[in-house]
Amino acid sequence: MSDWTAFGRVDADGTVYVKTAEGERVVGSWQAGAPEEGLAHFARRFADLVTEVDLTEARLNSGAADANHSLSTIRRLRSSLAEANVVGDIDALATRLDRLATVAEEKAGEAKAAKEAARSEALARKTALVEEAEKLAAESTGWKTAGDRLKEILEEWKTIRGVDKKTDGELWKRFAAARDGFTRRRGAHFASLDAQRKQAQTVKEELVAEAEKLSESTDWASTANQLKNLMTQWKAAPRASKEAEQRLWERFRAAQDAFFTRRSEVFSARDNEQRANLERKQALLAEAEALDIDGDPKGAQARLREIQAQWHEAGRVPREAAAGLDRRLRAVDEKVREVMDSAWRRTTREDNPLLAQMRAQVAEAEERLARAQAAGDARRIKEAEQALASKRQFLQLAEQAG
Repeated sequence: MSDWTAFGRVDADGTVYVKTAEGERVVGSWQAGAPEEGLAHFARRFADLVTEVDLTEARLNSGAADANHSLSTIRRLRSSLAEANVVGDIDALATRLDRLATVAEEKAGEAKAAKEAARSEALARKTALVEEAEKLAAESTGWKTAGDRLKEILEEWKTIRGVDKKTDGELWKRFAAARDGFTRRRGAHFASLDAQRKQAQTVKEELVAEAEKLSESTDWASTANQLKNLMTQWKAAPRASKEAEQRLWERFRAAQDAFFTRRSEVFSARDNEQRANLERKQALLAEAEALDIDGDPKGAQARLREIQAQWHEAGRVPREAAAGLDRRLRAVDEKVREVMDSAWRRTTREDNPLLAQMRAQVAEAEERLARAQAAGDARRIKEAEQALASKRQFLQLAEQAG
């Protein structure tokens, strides 16, 4: 306080002056007591200004205050010094405020740049999500996978902040339109699929009715050809719903079996042919069961198809042997399908372009974190760690969904 009162004086008529580099100026009048008390009064006012500057500087340096707000306060204080009714080292305080203004301007610029960078990143992320959603809506036929991904996109969308309201609204309209378009296209697909299955069921019901009518025929050669033709039509027809397909297939096969069983009973002379057929199927079955399915699934599948074709061409075998042979061949077929399906799923997951892209994004985020750590920038390290954790989480979800 004594140092600050040294920058003022009170004349004989009580007028109080403050001393500055530009000379003295009047800051007030003191009539209530001794001149020293008057100087102390105006010095306390100066102390209040210094305290406000101290607080502003502390908040600015700690990062607790908004840089633009601090800059506004500093400029206000600086402009008030020319007419401030105080006694103290106004020139030194002005110099200090000028330095603080420079610091505040730099911090405000950094904050603005950081905010703009965050906005740009948020905009880029949301734009990428919208474009992915639009691509899924327009092209994807993996209905469950695409539907799950759209849900993930929506959840990720909710976590992104910083895009201006207008742009965010425009992007949201695009995303919502893409999602609605996908929903309509998926609905239309399954509606069409249901219609196809109903049509297939009608076709196969007609085939079953014709087969059941022929099952009582005694015109062996002609009826056998007709039944084979019906089988060809059956294979060419689309599949009905799973339940209807199985029920109709059992009736269709039952009708065929009834005819061919009677024919076998009538033509016992063909037993030798059936025994030869049995030996042929046993040989095919032995070859099928010896296939190296685990070592060469594709080769096993190709050969099994040939065996299955030859199996059907081999003709009927004694009834008591047919079921067992068919069951064993089906077991081979099921094992081939299982191994091929497993290999297909693995290949699809590894070759999935979305997973590849997400892995690349994780790698890029790891590199960004390494650079931030090398630079020793705490803020960049924190942001990079958060970004990496987010990208790893979405990659894990995508891999689990696949």
